[in-house]
Amino acid sequence: MSDRVQIQSKLFRWAQERSRLSEEVLCQKFPKYPLWLSGEEQPTVKQLEKFAAQTYTPLGYFFLPEPPEERLPIPDFRTVKDRGVARPSPHLLDTIYAVQLRQEWMKGFLIEQGEPALSFIGSRTLKDRPEEVAKDIRHTLGLEAHWSRRLTTWEEALRTLIQKIEGVGVLVMINGVVENNTHRPLDVEEFRGFVLSDSHAPVIFLNGTDAKAAQMFTLVHELAHLWLGQGGISDFKELLPSENAVEIFCNQVAAEFLVPAHEMRTAWKEVKDGEKPFERLARFFKVSPVVAARRVLDLELISRAAYFAFYKDYKQAAADRRASGAGGGNFYLTLGSRLGHRFPAAVYGAAKEGRLQYREAYQLTGLSGSSYDRFGRELGFAV
Repeated sequence: MSDRVQIQSKLFRWAQERSRLSEEVLCQKFPKYPLWLSGEEQPTVKQLEKFAAQTYTPLGYFFLPEPPEERLPIPDFRTVKDRGVARPSPHLLDTIYAVQLRQEWMKGFLIEQGEPALSFIGSRTLKDRPEEVAKDIRHTLGLEAHWSRRLTTWEEALRTLIQKIEGVGVLVMINGVVENNTHRPLDVEEFRGFVLSDSHAPVIFLNGTDAKAAQMFTLVHELAHLWLGQGGISDFKELLPSENAVEIFCNQVAAEFLVPAHEMRTAWKEVKDGEKPFERLARFFKVSPVVAARRVLDLELISRAAYFAFYKDYKQAAADRRASGAGGGNFYLTLGSRLGHRFPAAVYGAAKEGRLQYREAYQLTGLSGSSYDRFGRELGFAV
C-alpha cells in the first residue's frame, strides 16, 4: 500500500469534467474509479499517471488542494446573450499553447531578420464602416473588387485567399486535431477558430473539423480581428455571431468582403424564384452555399426560419458526403495545412543555416528525423 497516493476525490471529478469524458468511459479503463471518487480507495502512482494521461491533465494538478481555475490565454468572444461558455477543454488549451509557441518563435525570427511591423494590424476601429474595412482588406491583399469571379469554385477561392493572406505576413494554420494526434479531435461545437494578433507574426487558426464551407467565413472574420488589433477565440452557431460588438463588426466585414451587399441584392432578384437559389449564388460569388444563404439573411431578404431550414439540410448533406468519402490522404500535405506555408519554410531555413537547432525545429513542427526530412521535401522546403 506504500505506493498509493492521497488524492482528493474532487480533483478526479474535476479532471473528468475537464476532459469531457463520461464516467462510464473512465470506469471501463479504471474499474476502481468509483472508489476513487468516493474516497474508499486511492490509486497507485502508476494508476494516477495513466489517469492523468487519459484525461489530458498535468500530473501535478492532482496534488493541489483545490482544482485550478484554467483560463483561456486569449480573449473569449464565444458568449451568447451574456452567458459564458463551459470551461475550455484540454484539447483547445493545448492547441492555443502550441500555436503561441510557434508565434513567439516566428516573431523573434522576423525581428532578427529586420522585418518591419505590419502596418495593417490595429489600423481600424469599431467606429469605421465595415464596408470600408472590407475594401481596405481587399486592397492590402492585392485583390480586385471581383477577384473570385475568375476562379472556378469556392474551394479554389479559399485556397487563393489563404495564399494572399500568408503573402502579406499572416500565418494561417488549419487543424482538426491537437498537433498530429488523431485521437484528440478538436470540437467544432467548442470553437471554429481563433486569432493571435501581433505586429510581426499574427496567426489565424481554423478548426479543421469544421466544414470547409464555413472555414472561408471564419477566415475573413478572424482577418477583420487583426485589422482591429484584437486577438481572441470565436464561435458562431449556424454562422451567426454572438451579441458581442467586436464579433458583430468582424462578421459584417467578412460578409461585405465575401459578398458585397449591393451585388447580392441584384443577384437575389434573379435567382430567388428558381431551383437551388443559394447554390446558384455560391457559384456566382465563389463562396459556399451556406455563406451565400447567411448573407441573404443578413440583408433581410429571407426569414430566419428559411435560413435555418436550409442550414440544417446543407449540414446533413455535408456530413453524409464526409461519411461516404474515402479516408486517408497524404499526411504531409495535410501537415502543410496544419502549419501553413510561411512558418515551416522559416523553420526549415533557420535550421539549415544553423541558426536553429534541429531539436528545436522538431519541437516547433511536431516532427522528427525522417518524417521531418520528408515533410520538407514534400512541400519543397528541403532537397
